[in-house]
Amino acid sequence: MEEITKILEKRKLDGDPDDALIAAVYAQLKLMAKNRMARERRGHTLQATALVHETWLRIGNQDFENRKHFFYAASEAMRRILVDNARRKQSACRGGEFTRVEDAEIDDFPSKENLEDLLAINEILEKLVEIDPRKAQLVKLRYFIGMTGEEVAETMDMSLTTVNRDWAFARAWLYKELNK
Repeated sequence: MEEITKILEKRKLDGDPDDALIAAVYAQLKLMAKNRMARERRGHTLQATALVHETWLRIGNQDFENRKHFFYAASEAMRRILVDNARRKQSACRGGEFTRVEDAEIDDFPSKENLEDLLAINEILEKLVEIDPRKAQLVKLRYFIGMTGEEVAETMDMSLTTVNRDWAFARAWLYKELNK
């Protein structure tokens, strides 16, 4: 993790090409994307590799102060990509009311609930940003990227106890807001 901060500092000072940064963070971004995509509905068309590449395209040209800043930007980009994808899938002009079904999936027909939940959580998350930005960032890292509590604690420079307490609060708050 410290290697990433050093690469970001050198990149900012020397204008080094992105090769070193890509090599340092690609595997971690791919793991984060796989964790997030594992919770998506069956038949989801966005792959973890595509999510990582799209994330890089959105954030690659920015200057980052440190690894925390980089992973905040990556989590926000992944969240927006997934939300945009969900909105696109739901839009009627793109056939959002239909769900593609493979022959093997007929018995396990996927529902549109996951897309609706994702959009609802995104809207409610905007409210949480206004109330408590730290807890909102934690939700982005845990829910949208799939980081573990330990990874969030390291990324946000917090204790695991604080992360777990904030995660419990954020989950309860999101549940309350979703069920209003």
